[in-house]
Amino acid sequence: MELDFERCYRAVDSRDQRFDGCFYTAVRTTGIYCRPSCPAVTPKRQNVTFYVSAAAAQRGGFRACRRCRPDVAPGSPEWDARADTVGRAMRLIGDGVVDREGVTGLATRLGYTERHLNRMLTTELGAGPLALARAQRAQTARILVETTDLGLAEIAFAAGFGSVRQFNDTMLEVYAQSPSRLREKRPITRGEAGVINLRLAYRPPLHATSLLGFLGARTLPGVDEVDDLTYRRGLALPHGTGSVALRPADRWVFATLRLSDVRDLAPAVARCRRLFDLDADPDAVDTMLGADPALAAMVAAEPGVRVPRAVDGFEMAVRAVVGQQVSVSGARTTLGRIVRAAAADDGSGGTDGLGPSGPAPAPASTNQLTGFPSAAVVAELPDSAFGMPAARRATIRALAAAVADGKLDLEPGADRSETTARMQELPGIGPWTAGYVAMRAIGDPDVFLPTDLAARRGAAALGLPDSAKALAAHAERWRPWRSYALIRLWRAA
Repeated sequence: MELDFERCYRAVDSRDQRFDGCFYTAVRTTGIYCRPSCPAVTPKRQNVTFYVSAAAAQRGGFRACRRCRPDVAPGSPEWDARADTVGRAMRLIGDGVVDREGVTGLATRLGYTERHLNRMLTTELGAGPLALARAQRAQTARILVETTDLGLAEIAFAAGFGSVRQFNDTMLEVYAQSPSRLREKRPITRGEAGVINLRLAYRPPLHATSLLGFLGARTLPGVDEVDDLTYRRGLALPHGTGSVALRPADRWVFATLRLSDVRDLAPAVARCRRLFDLDADPDAVDTMLGADPALAAMVAAEPGVRVPRAVDGFEMAVRAVVGQQVSVSGARTTLGRIVRAAAADDGSGGTDGLGPSGPAPAPASTNQLTGFPSAAVVAELPDSAFGMPAARRATIRALAAAVADGKLDLEPGADRSETTARMQELPGIGPWTAGYVAMRAIGDPDVFLPTDLAARRGAAALGLPDSAKALAAHAERWRPWRSYALIRLWRAA
């Protein structure tokens, strides 16, 4: 991807936070790379090179700035939104697929040869999958060094490095400091085992009220809860279970993670960022939507509204099926019955490390949040667990079987059009359900549901056409951000 030098330099000169994570500034005279908003003196034009990824800057021989910490900038909004192979690859790398399955596993998931995948990523990002994963490992390791009392050898393997030597060499190259020196600079205090406090960066503004309100209205006992402007939920992760408490604040979302296995730190962070849509570009979204007179006042009054996404694609799909033609409260009752039945069946009831200024550990109630049951568990539940018509029960069972068998991929790295088509092949799943899942589970920023009753009510309240056909036609002007427009219509309703 080519970067416009003048546009990038103007962003650096004005220290524009909106461009953090969109590109990185490398200064040849210092050997350092920074985020655009770095408070240091603006470098001279002739000394600057711009990169589209931190991994590319590291590959070019630059180390991360210790002042602005560019490796913890928000993720690129372009890769977050794009549905092509590069966007899907970046989401999978962020979820730790390369660390768990290697480049071979990543290429297999995407349907390309390793050589061709490496070529595509290098062309677009200036670095291949191994370099991109290496940059993420370094960031994960730095968080563990600075926020836990784990031994350095334990941290090396927890972060995904193949050896302690590789860990030491990478940290020295990326941060110009050894792991032991990083720990000396930010001494830790012994805390609860498995608890990690972080700050998750985002591009302001962030309308936290809309996020917490949406998620709070849909919480399920044992899965998630909202209290005192903090959202908590259980997590099912590749190596074990965990829970998280997320508290939005100015410029950061404070996160308290409890993990049964610290190897799950990177996937847990990626899923939390995804849940709160923290890699979005609110300026681009609001500029587009605010140009419509019908939405202009709402956008001005509530800037930075995000799309509440998901940490579990299967959970979101079940929520969508259950929510067909029933109220939010009715869906919660039915979903709660499924969660309780599953619990009874198995017998169970851009990140930044923080120092002393970090959030207090989440209340003990977070430990009881176990997350939504897996597809395999739901597929085996008895009829009495569902409390719904037989046809809809059959839909959920078919959905669970398809996910459990690997025939349906509902994670962010999935091909959006293919997943939507496959969902609609299942009995009882139509365009509304598939579109809702694409928006919230797979992260498609351009979904619109013109037949949705709440969307039509919101449209009427804003003076827009409220028939499905006319509303769909009007929504064409909101591309490629129709998912965000849909959230605003729901708020207007």
